[in-house]
Amino acid sequence: MLKVITHKVSSALQECELTFLESEPIDIVKAAEEHRNYCTMLKKCGAKVITLDENVLLPDSVFVEDPIIVFDEVAVSTSMGVESRRSERETLGKFFTQYRKVVQINLPAKIEGGDVLKVGKQIFVGQSPRTNKAGVDALTEILNPFGYEVIPVKVSGCLHLKTGCTALDSSTILINPAWVDPSPFTGFTIIETLPEEPFGANVLPINETLCMNAAFPLTADLVRSRGYTVVTTDITEFVKAEAGLTCMSVPFQ
Repeated sequence: MLKVITHKVSSALQECELTFLESEPIDIVKAAEEHRNYCTMLKKCGAKVITLDENVLLPDSVFVEDPIIVFDEVAVSTSMGVESRRSERETLGKFFTQYRKVVQINLPAKIEGGDVLKVGKQIFVGQSPRTNKAGVDALTEILNPFGYEVIPVKVSGCLHLKTGCTALDSSTILINPAWVDPSPFTGFTIIETLPEEPFGANVLPINETLCMNAAFPLTADLVRSRGYTVVTTDITEFVKAEAGLTCMSVPFQ
């Protein structure tokens, strides 16, 4: 059964790190409700949801994708691109020791899970404000023995690779080409985001269902038109924190 790690919303979410967006008021009560609905959606898609709360004093702790990257063979505890988030790593790393060998990436290499897109044995890694070349190289060194190919991707204008690019299946990429260089995805079917919904590319696959942000209905309809099963949920308060659906969970078998 697919398991998904999430984390309780911090009451300090308003103090989250921002790179491209200006700070605006976040309704913590509404955010907590959105997170409950998010977890309910994951359960309806057939996942076992495990919610942690050890980092609840840390503003960005709900975004569990960034401190840990989980593969079949190993879990990678990341160095994180901003200092304020590095204390999140210990809890996630400790949790995954029961399931995987955990390997740490250390500074000056910087990498966050939001920049890592797994498509089979191809691992696309965004070179973004949060992930540098040394981070890409460190991940490559860890994964090479397991037969993975790590492919750098240029990212500009958005926080992470998966802000502007995710995989709908093993051969199809949904991408905003204004933010993410599409050239590394040669051989994939490319679906471009709509101008009206530039943040619509962040899609979370759970089992046979694609989870999408209800704020981007045109993109959801576009994906449905290609034959995919799509469910949506509202994460408006988390979008204010530069987040997408993938940020708030770590799926693993």
